[in-house]
Amino acid sequence: MIQLNWRALLFIILPNIGGIAGAFITISSIESWYENLIKPNWRPPNWAFGPVWTILYSGMGYASYLVYRDGGGFNGAAKLPLIVYGTNLAANWAWTPIFFGKKDPQLALIELQLVNVTAIGMVYLFYKIKPTAGYLIVPYCLWLGVATALNYCIWRDN
Repeated sequence: MIQLNWRALLFIILPNIGGIAGAFITISSIESWYENLIKPNWRPPNWAFGPVWTILYSGMGYASYLVYRDGGGFNGAAKLPLIVYGTNLAANWAWTPIFFGKKDPQLALIELQLVNVTAIGMVYLFYKIKPTAGYLIVPYCLWLGVATALNYCIWRDN
């Protein structure tokens, strides 16, 4: 019989909670605001964002679990990496209400820099605890590059 690792599952679910909450803000602004913005022709289709963010959030959650597990929890070497992770999650979750809620691409772009810096920090700090955990953050950083470029183009062109 397969035994479920409940702690790992909770770590995976945690980042998705903010993503789900943000979806409610996003959905209400898509037709009334976002669709009327000038956007670059290379932007991903709207339907892609949900699945991509779910995969990325799940990878981040599992990576944070590995760091927690192998780095001695909140009282061990994992403390700083998990603080940076928590900061990243809070900043990541704050972007949606700024961009879609306040409809402020400029402030969202500025705030996104905190997300980028902490994500890069996560790669380094997670890698030091568990290399696999650091590697799991790399796709997130790559997607943040796309998100940052898209946010910049929307701010610039509107």
